[in-house]
Amino acid sequence: MTCLPIPTSSPQKKLGLVIDLDICVGCHACAVNCKEWNTGGHSAPLTDMDPYGQDPNGVWFNRIHSFEVVDEDNDSRTVHFPKSCLHCDDAPCVTVCPTGASYKREEDGIVLVDADKCIGCKLCSWACAYGAREYDEDAGIMKKCTLCVDRIYNENLPEASRVPACVSTCPVGARSFGDLNDPTSDVSMLVADREGFDLMAELDYKPTNKYLPPRPKQNEHTVSASNKPVTLTPVSTEKAGLLAKWADKVLSL
Repeated sequence: MTCLPIPTSSPQKKLGLVIDLDICVGCHACAVNCKEWNTGGHSAPLTDMDPYGQDPNGVWFNRIHSFEVVDEDNDSRTVHFPKSCLHCDDAPCVTVCPTGASYKREEDGIVLVDADKCIGCKLCSWACAYGAREYDEDAGIMKKCTLCVDRIYNENLPEASRVPACVSTCPVGARSFGDLNDPTSDVSMLVADREGFDLMAELDYKPTNKYLPPRPKQNEHTVSASNKPVTLTPVSTEKAGLLAKWADKVLSL
């Protein structure tokens, strides 16, 4: 079985993602750019099976799940939840691997798979509580998010571009990347300020990636009278056409 790095007295880097559930719009841009970069990168190729057929399947390192959440006031909202490998400190996918193919790097905490050692036994996928392992049917091996390790250390790229593909492409800035072992880093301060949390913390796998919770909705129940948003006076539709009247009715609901 594979051993995890032994903690040392001097703190090591712990690279990871911080994902803001308050502003993620579920556009899947992160998943698409992840696929595009990694299908020609460290773990290439990322196999697709019958991509345009009735039962498409394939290797995707980043997947987005959408949920309709209803609170105690019966107020609902849609939450988009991106999920990939969380690069856990206590990673069961590593310790269960019989060949040493799954391993956690000591220098930055990234969990990777050595394709030359992987035998495709799938033990790591069964051990991962987050469902973050992907089996490549063509190659017969397991693959997973690498935090774009071939990109973040690529000195041929401008320094601003040395971030995971998912971070570089997010149109709303819902994804951040950095050293979560440094309390003064932007990502660490963001987690502290927004009370970032671990996914399924009760399992005690100590995932590196953090999530920022959605903020309360700003509606008549949560906005004080002094801060109540200004509303516009409806425009008369007496002389408007049928389409304008319909649009006014729909947008007024």
